[in-house]
Amino acid sequence: MRRSHHDRAILYGVLLLLCIGTIMVFSTTTAVFGDSHAFNRHLMFGIAGLAAMAITMRVNYHWYWNRILIYGILGLSAVLLIGALFSPAINGVNRWLQVGPFRGQPSELAKLSLIFFTAYFAVEKPHAFRSFNRDLWAYAAVLAGFLLLIVAEPDLGTATVVLLICLTLAFLAGLPRISLLAGVAASIPAFYLLVYRVPYRRDRILAFLDPEHSPLDVSYQIRQSLIAVGSGGWTGLGLGQSKQKLAYLPEPHTDFIFAILGEELGLLGTTFIVAAFLFFFWRGIKISLRADSRFGTYLGLGVTSMLVLQALINLSVVLSLVPTKGIPLPFISLGGSSLVVALAAVGVLLNISHHGRRRALELEG
Repeated sequence: MRRSHHDRAILYGVLLLLCIGTIMVFSTTTAVFGDSHAFNRHLMFGIAGLAAMAITMRVNYHWYWNRILIYGILGLSAVLLIGALFSPAINGVNRWLQVGPFRGQPSELAKLSLIFFTAYFAVEKPHAFRSFNRDLWAYAAVLAGFLLLIVAEPDLGTATVVLLICLTLAFLAGLPRISLLAGVAASIPAFYLLVYRVPYRRDRILAFLDPEHSPLDVSYQIRQSLIAVGSGGWTGLGLGQSKQKLAYLPEPHTDFIFAILGEELGLLGTTFIVAAFLFFFWRGIKISLRADSRFGTYLGLGVTSMLVLQALINLSVVLSLVPTKGIPLPFISLGGSSLVVALAAVGVLLNISHHGRRRALELEG
């Protein structure tokens, strides 16, 4: 019988976060919707995500190191993103693509496919990120194309996360600091057009800088979020006892579920969640650095940064450390395609750990 070398610590940690998320989704959705329909949907996506993780943790990650497969996934993601733009708008945005009874966000798949593409590119074109050359411009063109499709939905938050992940991997692959700074400088006009020139995004920036700005309008959500977190005290009001989820705090089951968690479980609960993501970050980095190939290292770093960065942004928004932006908390927020992709990505990370540990044991033997 072949022995498994998957990192059990990170597996059990993710499963624990998933269990906590399931409890919190039940607590919030039953109060918001008054029935179990949203919770049942969350369970369905959670089961689908666990199935995806069970598959990806057993698929040899070296198989992804294939030009046809990488560009095939990339092309599929682009087609789905374009399809979403022509789908009926939901709440004024075109982020979802409906296929029969299933509805998902193609940007979630695009996020993961770009991690695969960047890891593959960093290995196949080792000098591409170290100077301005034709390969670097080709990579930048692909990335820019995906960012434009995501921004067009519009979903500036996801586009920002994708850009930060890819820049992180590019920097680790050798992108000079001067090139990174040049990219930041070049993004200033885009920031002006996409944020300052868009009224509701500009208002969010102003509300962040001045919380007293429009307390019953733009600043309302973040004020209620801070009230929820502060009301929890050390141990919280108890599961199901949140007051803010009762039509006071908007989106308590998705982007602001951490605020409800703080209200019901207190500082102890929120500290545990932060510690869990820090633990995931540490184990993810460790797995990546011990991978048996450079492709595995970049892929592991990409997956780790994707999930931890999303968590960091979500927690920062809830605590008013950054302007409000709709980014779900991985494994905790109401599930959908984001939950399925997150669990599938964890499976890839676990497979990298399996091969890394097996290689280490073979060298020791």
